[in-house]
Amino acid sequence: MHKNGRIHDVIVKELAKHSDDRGWLIELFREDEIRPEYMPVMGYISMTQPGIARGPHEHVDQADCFAFIGPSTFKVYLWDSRKSSSTYGVRQIILAGEDAPCAVIVPAGVVHAYQNVGGKPGMVVNLPNRLYAGKGKREPVDEIRHEHDPKSIFQLD
Repeated sequence: MHKNGRIHDVIVKELAKHSDDRGWLIELFREDEIRPEYMPVMGYISMTQPGIARGPHEHVDQADCFAFIGPSTFKVYLWDSRKSSSTYGVRQIILAGEDAPCAVIVPAGVVHAYQNVGGKPGMVVNLPNRLYAGKGKREPVDEIRHEHDPKSIFQLD
């Protein structure tokens, strides 16, 4: 059983929305604000329908840099499964998206999932520090999936 709290090495950064008569702009990351071990090497955007969850899963080597900017709200679940971590066994939950845009850096070994709880389709950007399936997509995918295991300790509310 996990206890609730903040997880060591997980970085949550509020994102500032700069609006004018043309629309808005949000900086997702800056090289001068990210530790080198989390520097992105690729990026993708996904759209998730209301009520749908992605995960929980974890990575052995990959860190994810998620940007939740809307147009919906997501409940982000994190579980520290790194035995060497000072927060091993801690679960952290973050509400992120349209009303609270933020970037969340999830280190390797932290199980993570997010669910669209905002009632409308929502987009998420991910800027991971490893290439999906390696160079040329010729390597095993760095992913341990938990979402199809009904006995998993990593459960969403």
